[in-house]
Amino acid sequence: MSKMNHSDEEREDLPIEAPEVERESAQMGELDPMAVLEEALAVEKDRTLRLAAEYDNFRKRSQKEREALYVDVKTGVVAAFLPVYDNLARALEQETEDKAYYKGVEMTMAQLKEVFSKLGVKEIPAVGEKFDPAFHDAVYHVEDEAHGESEIIEQFMAGFMLGDKVIRHSVVKVAN
Repeated sequence: MSKMNHSDEEREDLPIEAPEVERESAQMGELDPMAVLEEALAVEKDRTLRLAAEYDNFRKRSQKEREALYVDVKTGVVAAFLPVYDNLARALEQETEDKAYYKGVEMTMAQLKEVFSKLGVKEIPAVGEKFDPAFHDAVYHVEDEAHGESEIIEQFMAGFMLGDKVIRHSVVKVAN
C-alpha cells in the first residue's frame, strides 16, 4: 500500500499531458530534465495565453451585450412615452382661448423634448425631405407638380431615433 501512495505522489509532480520531449527522451532511454521543464513551461504558457485571450473575448462580448441591452431598454422606455408626446402635439394644434392652459401644455411639451434630447433621442426630419422607407412610413401619395419627386409634404406622426436605431417611423404624405 505504501508503494501505491508513493507512486500517486510522483504522478502529481508530472505535467497532465506528457510533453513530446519527455516521450522522445524516454524512448531513447535518457531523460533530460531541462528539456522536459522547458516543454512543460511552453505548454503552460500556451494554455495561459489561450485562457487570457478567451477571457478578453468574453469580457468584450459581455460589454457589447450590456450596451445593447441598455439601448433596448432605453428604446422601450422612450417608445412608451411616444403616445404622451402625440397627445401633447395634438393639444398644441387645438385652438383655445385659455392662454394659461395652452402655455402649460407648451411647457410640458418642451420639457418632454428636453428629456428626449438628454436621452439622445432625435426626431426624424420629414416635411420637405425625400421619402426614405428606412425612416418614413407613407400612408398617402398624391400627385402635385409643385413638389419634387418623392418629397414629403405632410407629417401625421413624428418619428424618432435613438442613435442609429429607429424607435418609430414618421407617418407621412408623399408627393409624386
